[in-house]
Amino acid sequence: MSTPAPLHTIDLIRKKRDGLTLDDREIAFLANGAADGSIPIEQLAAWLMAAWIRGLSLGETRALTIAMRDSGEKFSPARLGKVAVDKHSTGGVGDKTSFLIAPLAAVCGVAVPMISGRALGHTGGTLDKLESIPGYRTALTLSEFETVLLKCGASIVSQTPSLVPADRVFYALRDRTGTVESPGLICASILSKKLAAGLDALVLDVKTGSGAFLRKQEDSQYLAALMVATAEAAGTRTVALLTDMGQPLGRAAGNWIELVESVELLRGHRPAQSEDLRELSLILAGWMIHLGGQAATPEAGYARAEAALGDGSALGNFFSMIEAQGGDVSVFNDPAGFHKPGATEVLLAWESGYIAEMDTTKIGWAVQRLGAGREKAGEPVDPHAGIDFNARRGARVEQGQPIATLYATSAALLAEPIALLKEAILISKTAPSKVPLVGRIFTRENAEAHLRDAVR
Repeated sequence: MSTPAPLHTIDLIRKKRDGLTLDDREIAFLANGAADGSIPIEQLAAWLMAAWIRGLSLGETRALTIAMRDSGEKFSPARLGKVAVDKHSTGGVGDKTSFLIAPLAAVCGVAVPMISGRALGHTGGTLDKLESIPGYRTALTLSEFETVLLKCGASIVSQTPSLVPADRVFYALRDRTGTVESPGLICASILSKKLAAGLDALVLDVKTGSGAFLRKQEDSQYLAALMVATAEAAGTRTVALLTDMGQPLGRAAGNWIELVESVELLRGHRPAQSEDLRELSLILAGWMIHLGGQAATPEAGYARAEAALGDGSALGNFFSMIEAQGGDVSVFNDPAGFHKPGATEVLLAWESGYIAEMDTTKIGWAVQRLGAGREKAGEPVDPHAGIDFNARRGARVEQGQPIATLYATSAALLAEPIALLKEAILISKTAPSKVPLVGRIFTRENAEAHLRDAVR
């Protein structure tokens, strides 16, 4: 039997650059080279750009997902004695559903091993938000991760250095090289982490609209179908919901202020500005509870989740998880007192009318430039920076009425975000049409059919 010819990274860059397809061995070579540092960063960046421009085939996407999953240690939820189910969002502004659905699903009997990410591009990061809680540890060992899961049923952590190391390298590079918005790279990044967590089932929240990484409806549908088919091929039962990101989700976008909004809902309150966040969280949790075998249908799962929201059990579970990971829950006794931004400014409506459109990507960049996000991997974020929206899409506003409150690291950072918000928010004389919160739903059957019919 002949020995395969040695592989060289420059050849694989040229091959992808020229629109050719890499085989499983070549894809694994790149993933392993990223994980162990044997391939220089500049070559990985060049390959990512080639992959972004030329696209990845279905076979390449699946090979990259599996190679990245296998690039390090994997977690086994076998000792938990429950069905392991997680949720993942493709990224949005104000997207804080994890803080509600993890405890909701956990108290309904599902194990939720959630490996999350940091701020990427114009979107916030779940880990950055949790780290605004004093003492909260996101970097747990796999043993510590299991301990929290055995105690609480849910744990939200970062990748360990040994878990999916290839994705850790690619993820940071994509943010710095303008290669985030690629269906194949997004799919492989998300699923490699989820599959490495040993999940039995996965619920995907694929964003559409002005704040999504993929703004065209057909691109979001393709990504949703691609992720469902890829995960199902790897043995994980998966469903994807296309959800609206034509405006920030809920009223808050930032770090600490998003946790405050989430805890308010977990306490059973129902502020009108947070109703879409509450509804989407219950829908996603309902699917998780259903796929976890704790409800016959997603609708029955929704009902169980709503009961857990109402009786306070989900709030208790969330606080238990925070404490188990070193966090100080006493800050939620006086959230306003803990909130100490460097500078605050209220944006007033510049004319009367209806908020007709919100360019949510521009809003995301406004949040980032207030200090809540990062421009380079590893940069610190300000836990207190962000935006609270006093009015959202469809609201009638009068000139001079407050429509947003901005919190910045310093007063010097306020001018650009204010300008971005004025560009992002369209005030019109007529009310906009309502946009459904949840659009199409992909399961294994219709995902595979969609991919067969899609022309890429």
